[in-house]
Amino acid sequence: MIRSMTGYGKAITEWENKKITIEIRSLNSKQFDFNLRIPGLYKEKELELRSLIMKEAERGRIELSVYVEAGSEERNVKINQELAKSHYEDLAKLSETLNIKGEIDYLSLIMRMPDILKAEKAELNEQEWEVIEIAIDQAVLEFNKFRLDEGLALGNELKERIHTIQSLLEKVVAMDSERISNIKERIRKNLEEVLDSGKIDQNRFEQELIYYIEKLDISEEKLRLKTHCKYFLDTMHSTAGEGRKLSFIGQEIGREINTIGSKANNAEMQKFVVEMKDELEKIKEQLLNVL
Repeated sequence: MIRSMTGYGKAITEWENKKITIEIRSLNSKQFDFNLRIPGLYKEKELELRSLIMKEAERGRIELSVYVEAGSEERNVKINQELAKSHYEDLAKLSETLNIKGEIDYLSLIMRMPDILKAEKAELNEQEWEVIEIAIDQAVLEFNKFRLDEGLALGNELKERIHTIQSLLEKVVAMDSERISNIKERIRKNLEEVLDSGKIDQNRFEQELIYYIEKLDISEEKLRLKTHCKYFLDTMHSTAGEGRKLSFIGQEIGREINTIGSKANNAEMQKFVVEMKDELEKIKEQLLNVL
């Protein structure tokens, strides 16, 4: 069963007074392109997260985000009270020296001073990380389910388009014997006109016929196209992660369709070839989003 490269998963958990939200989203990309958005506290786990997501996602432009909403009790910044006290004494003394009258907002002045506020360096609690890991696993499960659901819809559309190509091929096959008969008759008439006679040399006619029939014969192309279409459908139902393989098979399908078109030499058959090409182009567009 195929999977889509487009995916989304989300999980929410809590640790003490923190609300932690995990989001995974992906878009199509030929390679694994990973972007991680996490608070600095969890940066040491970056390689671990990259390895986990690479194993699960395989390909695509993946973004993993971890958002933390801290409660009112969460304090990562402290006031340097000793320095604040020193600044207050200096300001009060300066105010007295300069004989400044009126009220002075010392607190506002002090809070603007350098180094008054100092950030506490938080350390990652392993129990907190274990809670986050569980949430990440939940988000990954939801992400994979999204990809499978999208892949199911993609698969149904791909099958429908391959079946359309197969139906058009059957129409080409049905017309082929009549096409060959018309070619034979056209060659016969051309030879008669060249020789300006109602009779032609049978040996020469057969030689001309063999030459043109071999040049315009599409028997092998019809067989290969039929085989490639079946192989495409079989591959879709094999193990996941066959997007690249399906693209290669699509290229082979296109090669056979083009050859049939160049050899057909028949207006009605060319119409079916154009329709097959149109279906194949839509298949190629959809395969860009298949994992």
